[in-house]
Amino acid sequence: MFGRFWQLISHDIGIDLGTVNTLVAVRGKGIIIREPSVVAIHRKTKQVLAIGSEAKRMIGRTPQVIEAVRPLRDGVISDFDTTEAMLRHFIQKVHKLPSRFPKIPRPRVVIGIPSGVTEVERRAVQDAAISAGAREAYLIEEPMADAIGANLKIEEPEGSMVVDIGGGTTEIAVISLGGMVLNRSLRVAGDELDEDIISYMRMRYGVLIGERTAEDVKIELGSAAPLSKEREAVVRGRELASGLPKSLRITSIEIREALSETISQIINAIHEVLEETPPELLSDILERGIIITGGGALTRGLDRRISEETKIPVWVADDPLTTVVRGCYRLLEDLDLLAKVRVSGGLK
Repeated sequence: MFGRFWQLISHDIGIDLGTVNTLVAVRGKGIIIREPSVVAIHRKTKQVLAIGSEAKRMIGRTPQVIEAVRPLRDGVISDFDTTEAMLRHFIQKVHKLPSRFPKIPRPRVVIGIPSGVTEVERRAVQDAAISAGAREAYLIEEPMADAIGANLKIEEPEGSMVVDIGGGTTEIAVISLGGMVLNRSLRVAGDELDEDIISYMRMRYGVLIGERTAEDVKIELGSAAPLSKEREAVVRGRELASGLPKSLRITSIEIREALSETISQIINAIHEVLEETPPELLSDILERGIIITGGGALTRGLDRRISEETKIPVWVADDPLTTVVRGCYRLLEDLDLLAKVRVSGGLK
C-alpha cells in the first residue's frame, strides 16, 4: 500500500540517455527535457559549469581551463562521473516540478540502452542513475523501447522490424511475442556521418571544419538518395595550407557522396538481419514494413533508399527523435509490461 502511494506522488521518469541528446519524460506530464548530452567542466577544479544546450554552445569555443565533453560515446558511458553529474542535474530538475506534497520521494527511472552493451556497461548506467538520485533504475533495450513508443503490437505473434539510427549506435531488431528474435547493434551512426563530412572537407578542399559545423551541414544538406531539388549552403572553416579562414559553397550532391559509405554500412547490416530472419516473421515484415527511428531517420531519402535496396516498405516513425523516451514513458504506466521487457533493474 505504501509503495503504491509513493508511485502516485513520485515524479517517475523515463530517460533516453543518448550519445548526442538526452530526453526525459515524467509520468503524467510527458516529455519535459530535450537537451544535448554535453557537460562543460573546469579542468583543474572538475567543477561542472554547464549542462545541455548551454554546454553545447561552448564546444570549440572554450579556453584551455574549460572542457566541453560528451560523456557518452557509441551509446555507452565513457566518463562515469560526468554522466552521473548530468543525470543528477536532470533528476533534480524534475524534482523541482510543482507538487501538492512538500517532500517528493526519489523517482523510479526507466532508461533506454543500446542492445549490444556488455553487462559491465549496463551496470555503469544503473550505478550512475542510482548515484544521481533514482530510487530504482530499470534498463530496457532501445529497439524494444522504440517499438513500444511507435505503438507496435509487440506482444502479438507477428514480426516487426525496427531500425533506430541514433548518434552513437544503429539498432536493428526483429520483435515478436514481447521479445527480440534477432538484433544487431552497430556502432556506426550519426557521429560517423559527421566525421565523414569532416574528412570529406579536409580531403577534397583542404579545409578543416568542427563537429558542430559538420552536424549543421548534415542537417542542412544530408541525403541518402537524389533529391528532386538539390540544395547548397556556405560552409566556413580553416584552410589547412594557409591557416586562414575560408568559405566554400557546398552542394547536397557532394555531401551525399561523403555519407554514402556509412549509409551503405547501415543498409548492409539491415540486409544481414533480414537474411537471418525466420520466413514466417519475414512475411510479416514484408506486409507491415520496416519502421526507422532516431535522428538518422530524418536523413532525406533514407527511407526510399532502404526500401529500394531491401524491396520492403519503409516507414519513418512519428517524431522519430522521441520514440525511445516515449516507450520508456509508456512502461512507467504499464509496470507489468516493464517486468516482461526489462533487461535488468530494481537496483537500490
